[in-house]
Amino acid sequence: MSLAGTHPVRAGTAEVRTIRWPVRLLRVLTLTPLLRAVVATESVPAGETRREDCPNCAAPVGLDGTVGVLLPTGRCDRCGTRVGAPTLLVELAVVVAGVSLVLAGQPVLTTLAFAWWAACAVALTFVDVAVHRLPDRLTWTATAGTWTLLTLAAVAGQDPTRLVRALCAGTAVAALFAFTTLLLGRRGFGLGDAKLVLSSAAVLGWLGWGALVAGLLLAFVASAVCALALMAAGRVRWSGHLPFGPFIVLGTFAGMAVG
Repeated sequence: MSLAGTHPVRAGTAEVRTIRWPVRLLRVLTLTPLLRAVVATESVPAGETRREDCPNCAAPVGLDGTVGVLLPTGRCDRCGTRVGAPTLLVELAVVVAGVSLVLAGQPVLTTLAFAWWAACAVALTFVDVAVHRLPDRLTWTATAGTWTLLTLAAVAGQDPTRLVRALCAGTAVAALFAFTTLLLGRRGFGLGDAKLVLSSAAVLGWLGWGALVAGLLLAFVASAVCALALMAAGRVRWSGHLPFGPFIVLGTFAGMAVG
């Protein structure tokens, strides 16, 4: 009887075991207080300093102040004001990220690269929805960590052509987004979106060109459907601005799951 599939992945490399799904989910879930703290501090308009306290009672955000902001309710435990992401939504996004990591079924270092990107992407999603911006602090962190870990995965024995494809995908898509920004201004993608796809397109490119195309296509379709629905409901105008970052993240998670 063949026992193939029950043994650790062996490729004569450091990547010798695929992380089991319960461990992946538990590790990702432990990040939720940190992600809530990041969302709370970074959800400020461009040009303003990071938020360090509750906007209502000035209680510091974190373990030395209002711990409630770090909990699933996302509310200050002194005055009850919501600070950062809505109740349970960060936790739901983390579960979606964990499921995508499980379905991706990658070796250890690749999974760590994807998990790094996912953690940054979840925080960026809520910041973009709240204040329509993608902070450089998070987009560059996502790119640096993802590219570094994917490089280590390639060095450790993964197919090096995956790394070449990932870096080419991230660079090319980011250049395209940046070009539309320079050409079309507010009607094009923002530079924050261009910086985000440096990492998200690299993740999809690692999985294959098909995953890249599928993820980007889903992002565009979901964005269009959402925009039409909001216009039909009178929530936005044709000339309004809809943050595209969350749709990039959605498309990337979907590409990870099926790629």
